[in-house]
Amino acid sequence: MSEVDVLIVGSGMGGATTAAALAPSGRRILILERGERLEDTSEARDPEAIFARGHFRPMETWLTPEGARFNPGNYACVGGNTKFYGAVLMRYRAEDFAARRHMGGTAPGWPISYDEIEPWYQQAETLYRVRGAIGEDPTEPPHSGPYPFPPVPDEPEIADLRRRLKRAGLHPASLPLGVDIEQWLARAATPWDAFPDTTGAKMDAESVGLAEALKHPNVELRTGVTVDRLEADASGRITAALTSAGRIAARQVVLAAGAVHSAAILLRSATDSHPSGLANRSDQVGRNFMNHNCSALLALSARRNRSVYQKTLYLNDWYSGGGPNGEPLGNVQLLGRVSGPILAAQTGLPRWLAQVISDRAIDFYVMSEDLPDPDSRVTLRDGEIVLNWTRSNWSAHETLLVELKAGLRRAGFPVILSKAFDRRTPSHQCGTARMGKDPGNSVVTPWGRSHDHANLWIADASVLPTSAAVNPSLTIAAHALRVAHEVAERTAEAAA
Repeated sequence: MSEVDVLIVGSGMGGATTAAALAPSGRRILILERGERLEDTSEARDPEAIFARGHFRPMETWLTPEGARFNPGNYACVGGNTKFYGAVLMRYRAEDFAARRHMGGTAPGWPISYDEIEPWYQQAETLYRVRGAIGEDPTEPPHSGPYPFPPVPDEPEIADLRRRLKRAGLHPASLPLGVDIEQWLARAATPWDAFPDTTGAKMDAESVGLAEALKHPNVELRTGVTVDRLEADASGRITAALTSAGRIAARQVVLAAGAVHSAAILLRSATDSHPSGLANRSDQVGRNFMNHNCSALLALSARRNRSVYQKTLYLNDWYSGGGPNGEPLGNVQLLGRVSGPILAAQTGLPRWLAQVISDRAIDFYVMSEDLPDPDSRVTLRDGEIVLNWTRSNWSAHETLLVELKAGLRRAGFPVILSKAFDRRTPSHQCGTARMGKDPGNSVVTPWGRSHDHANLWIADASVLPTSAAVNPSLTIAAHALRVAHEVAERTAEAAA
């Protein structure tokens, strides 16, 4: 294969969005994806297949520092983890971009402000056809335009929950979502959260970003191709990717393989000239791994919950405060409906008991910020990924659970159960190649370009300096649009 103009590694939110933005330029773009497209099979809407049998869960394993193997739960398919995501496309709050004091330490802030990324958020919301409402959440940052579509409607039980939360003094708001609810339910009456999108009803990386990119004849997707390492010449220019399909040369390379795999590719690319890996003059590649502190919470009452999808509201009452000294605690949102079969598969409860609990429960997803720590990191051992996740700021998460449970009891839920997620559940993995202005303590510039290699870019969650406490998909998409803009600007200058 002759040299391509832009090689994009990964077809998830970062890679697909970058491709969509660059496609109209006419540059020859090749997207490599190690997985394949998901087919629409009966298992796609079968909770037993998904949650009990793990039908879609890849066989990939990583290592703990002690050498134990575990399945990290990341998906290898066209569209990446967005094929299974909850379709929440929420902006980070303005205060997330500044240094913030937390119960467990201090978040360092970003090298850009909210105002600088806001236009890209607006573009990302338009591209991914987000359903939402402005003005319901006091923490909502300024928007330069409205959401493209109104919010996904509450089901009756959730509309009642919204009223009861308000009476309890809380501020429920409509989740900004990327899902066509009519199209989703036309396939089957199931939740979308953690269910694979095989019909294009979710606004995921494949059905939106990749679909837009592939409308252009200059864009090609190749599946089933694993990138092992990158190759650099004596000047530091990235010349090619060494893959399971052979050597692929490129003028510009965009890494978007995810926070763990992008770091692993860079580390695996070590040479005599770059002994600690590519883009790693700062020794920050693989460091500062973050994974949200998350719990599932079931609020039970005598009321029966007949909801199908449920996931339409969130609470940010404790997002900017609530700690003992005013520290931020995190975000609360509804989970997709946890049916009896799902609950039984996740807990080991007898099916009958799981069904009794599910019938009277409303399910919440409780999320707190994990803080960057250089010792929380991705490394390699004989070429295999080793993940040493050092959880931080857990006291804030515990405090958030206490506050939420008190609020739910005021709203009429006398029985509340909660369970924390562990390392087998990827909860918005990020960090490992953080952006910054100083090449001595960051991997890429605020525009996503490597400090060390002028034609290497990173467009996924690796670059996030902080995890904030909301779903990062929209922030990844906004960053990818910035990367695409800068790639186009620089390649245009080079051609002039």
